[in-house]
Parts: sequence; C-alpha cells; structure tokens
Amino acid sequence: MKAATVRQLKTELQEQTQAELIEICLRLSKFKKENKELLTYLLVESYNESEYINQIKIEMSEQFKTINTNSYHYIKKSVRKILRQIKTYARYSGKKETEVELLLFFCSELKTFKPSIQKNVTLVNLYNRTIDSIKKSIATLHEDLQYDYQLELDKL
Repeated sequence: MKAATVRQLKTELQEQTQAELIEICLRLSKFKKENKELLTYLLVESYNESEYINQIKIEMSEQFKTINTNSYHYIKKSVRKILRQIKTYARYSGKKETEVELLLFFCSELKTFKPSIQKNVTLVNLYNRTIDSIKKSIATLHEDLQYDYQLELDKL
C-alpha cells in the first residue's frame, strides 16, 4: 500500500466530521508511541512551551544520572539515546528556539558528566557535532535570540 501525499490527506480530513476526526486521532494514537506523544504535545503541551522544555530538561537530567558508567560503550549508547529523544521532542515542537535550548542543555550536561567525555573520541565528536548543529539552528533565529543563544553557546 502506498501512502497518500500530505495534500491528499488534507483534502480527505477536511471532508470528515468532527466526530470522525476525533475517532481518527484516537485510532492513530493506538498504533505508535510517537503518534501518541505528538498528539499529547499538540493538544496539551503546545500551549506552554517553556513548561514543555523544563519537563524535558528534568527528564534529561534524570537520564544522565542513570547512565551506566562502567564502560564508555554504555555511556555512548545512553548519550546517543538521550540525543535521539531530544531531537524527537524538538521535532514535535517544530520551533528552532526549543531545539536550540534543549541541545544547549544537553551539551552542558554532557560537558559536566563524570567520567569526562574528553577521554573518549566518539563522545567528543558527538559533542562537537551537536555544537555545530546548534550553530546552524541559531543562524536561522531572530537577531536578538541569536545574540542570547550565542552567549550561552560561548559559555560551553
């Protein structure tokens, strides 16, 4: 089965009644965790972006505390998992400011992580790629935000 284009989906959704749309959304939420998370963001979290960001930061801090530090292999796997989740949450929001804030927090947590990431080339490269990603995202923002986020980035 070939998936329909966004335009086709849009026209089909416009033809549905409100009750049918609710049923479609609920059914969609049952299939994948990501669909449910996106619907949660759109219906609940999107009205208070700063609270959404704070919740993610708290969750991220907890994840950094639970990383198995016995081996750099486990540290790398856990750090990649956290970064993947951050990018997913940022994609739900669709706002570059949210993405930059989350990635800046991720880098600050990673930099202060014990044992130091400086002893592992892969983690250092991941950190540097994330910094580059932040720089690209900052360049697309408003000038005032660029200045504020650039100051935070320079601290790292």
